[in-house]
Amino acid sequence: MNGKGPGLFSDIGKQGRDLLFKDYSNDQKLTIASFSDIGVGLNSTVVKRGGLYTGDVAAQYKHKNSVLDFKFDTESNISSVLTVTDILPSTNVIASLRLPDYNSGKLEVQHFHEHATFTTAFSLNKSPSVDISATLGTPHIAFGAEASYLTNSGLFAKYNAGVSVPKADSNVSAILADKGDSVRVAYLHRFKQLNGGAVVGEISRKFSTNENTLTVGCSYVVDSQTVVKAKLNNHGNLGALLQHQLTPKSFLTISGAFDTNALANYPKFGLALFLKP
Repeated sequence: MNGKGPGLFSDIGKQGRDLLFKDYSNDQKLTIASFSDIGVGLNSTVVKRGGLYTGDVAAQYKHKNSVLDFKFDTESNISSVLTVTDILPSTNVIASLRLPDYNSGKLEVQHFHEHATFTTAFSLNKSPSVDISATLGTPHIAFGAEASYLTNSGLFAKYNAGVSVPKADSNVSAILADKGDSVRVAYLHRFKQLNGGAVVGEISRKFSTNENTLTVGCSYVVDSQTVVKAKLNNHGNLGALLQHQLTPKSFLTISGAFDTNALANYPKFGLALFLKP
């Protein structure tokens, strides 16, 4: 979370979710990146998903407290994001647009305080939606809520609430989501015995279907360049990941997924190579 306060609502439970889901993939992905001294970065990415290839080219320009991102993909979509930090004290502004959908424009304002964080986002179209979130607390405990309001219908598209208790070696979080139809509770603990790795357990329940999912995962730091992760849920889905730092800015990630309830099926594998000089 943000060191000055409780952080954003999206930070609640993020550490546990990252350990369980971040970098896991069944795709093959190659990214080549570069960054110049004048503040311009370029990323070229090719992804093979199933039998289909997609790609995109992204550019980023940094100047003082502003960052401008552009991305063009093989489906002729163009996205742009302008982020201005500290446009006012402790206030960030983010403007985004995705073409050819001219109704995708969005403006977001984030304000950070020692004991509170607020965000407000407006879609820039004829029937705008309004997204708001608030988090109250300290870096050691935070309570938050978020909602999305549709101005054309006068209805709420979503409303969620959560609580997080982060400590130096652990993190507990609980989120009530899907308009109160689901709840997710997670506990993450870091161990010196894992060389800085961690274990996490997450249980989620969807009340409308009485479906429960228990997922456990762990990470282990093999050395300063290599991390391995694994996860398993009560539905028999097993995942494993290895990430190796080839150079200070280049990474190779290999991941796999296997359904232990369908032993006749082949496991799925993913490969991601990120290269940066």
